[in-house]
Amino acid sequence: MYLELPFLFFAGFFGGILNSIAGGGTFITFPALVLVGLPPIIANATNTFASCFGYLSGTYAFRHDLVTHKRQIRRLIIIGTVGGAIGAWLLLQTSEHDFKNIIPWLLMFATIIFVSGGYINLKIQTFAEIHKIASYVGTISTIILLSGICIYGGFFNAGLGIIALSYLTLAGYQNLNTMNGLKLLLSVCVSVAAIILFAFNGSIAWIQGFAVLLGTLSGGYLAARISRYLPQNYIKTFITLIAILVTTYFFYEIYFLES
Repeated sequence: MYLELPFLFFAGFFGGILNSIAGGGTFITFPALVLVGLPPIIANATNTFASCFGYLSGTYAFRHDLVTHKRQIRRLIIIGTVGGAIGAWLLLQTSEHDFKNIIPWLLMFATIIFVSGGYINLKIQTFAEIHKIASYVGTISTIILLSGICIYGGFFNAGLGIIALSYLTLAGYQNLNTMNGLKLLLSVCVSVAAIILFAFNGSIAWIQGFAVLLGTLSGGYLAARISRYLPQNYIKTFITLIAILVTTYFFYEIYFLES
């Protein structure tokens, strides 16, 4: 226990940095919680609890980038809260065995969306310019997509920031600082709703969660203050590499080591 808590703190610290810069911090903190012996569902619920405070500190740091987006913020809060609660409920209905088997696929999905988000956005924008009606269809589609993302985030927190950034790209946002602020705010809403359900179900390992929490608080706020000065293409490349490595590890562990 004495060795695992510092380990979890540093995992949270680096995870908080990634969450505030471009998402994907859970690719570090979730495996760390599993590594210290927590069952996958408990590790996921605990990670959601710990990561939420990193989202909060990061959102506060980006507050000046959000003041001109009040209308979008209201929609994000409503859809994020409802979707997060639904996703958490679905997780609590899933067995440990089934959840463990789908972890690699969830991670792979998050990685693919992050890598291809810019390309998909370009195609959608081109289609909308040719077919004006597509703008109306696109608005409805992005709302449905946002709801699905929030449900996913309540079910499995890993990759939420990555997928949220992809959604914001699809929705037409271009400024990375604004996108990071909205992404973090959405993650707060999804996580708080999920945490309430997890807490009532007794699915959070509080001691381990607080160790990661302290790390994400420190790393999240520090990174939010410096991320605007970092080259965006380097950030995205680094997160992509982390996502691919962690996804490959979980495929190897679950489908090869245990076979």
